[in-house]
Amino acid sequence: MSVPMVLKQPSDAELMARVREGDREAFTDLVDRHKDAVVSYLTRLTGDRDRAEDLAQETFLRLFRSARDYHEQGYLRAYLFRIATNLVRSEERRERRLRLLLPFFPREEHAEPAAPGGMLRRELHREMAAAMAKLPLRYRVALVLHEIEGWSYVDIAQEIGCREGTVKSRVHRGRQQLKQKLEPYWTGGAAWKTSG
Repeated sequence: MSVPMVLKQPSDAELMARVREGDREAFTDLVDRHKDAVVSYLTRLTGDRDRAEDLAQETFLRLFRSARDYHEQGYLRAYLFRIATNLVRSEERRERRLRLLLPFFPREEHAEPAAPGGMLRRELHREMAAAMAKLPLRYRVALVLHEIEGWSYVDIAQEIGCREGTVKSRVHRGRQQLKQKLEPYWTGGAAWKTSG
């Protein structure tokens, strides 16, 4: 009676070495091996399975992009969880910064109606993005870097090559213009209804 031969599964380190050499099948094997754990972890972090699946895709995309820089330390899953955690942290920072912009709008008009929160949030993001895209580039850059990405005035000034006071002025003017562009959305005014 012959004993069936059990094929030894390649380790994560072996698969990552093959990924570095351009082996996409090895990457697929890694995703299949770890996706359930990553999605489960992200679902616990976010409380939202759909969002967790989106973030898991981004986690594996980042792993693939950084494959050449990855150094095996014995536990790829911990590395994936660290990427996933950083993605959630970054997403929540952006959400907080978006909420920081809300005080620039009339309070009673933007109280959330009794509607699904996700739908309202998506609509708000769409309108905010559309209004932001209409700002002059000099205001848009300063506003996005400061309010959304969290850069300091000093860092922005160094990046775009101007004085810190100029950056502060552009952020202020950008906020004011953004408020004016979104005012009809918050109040349901005529300008909004005719522009849609």
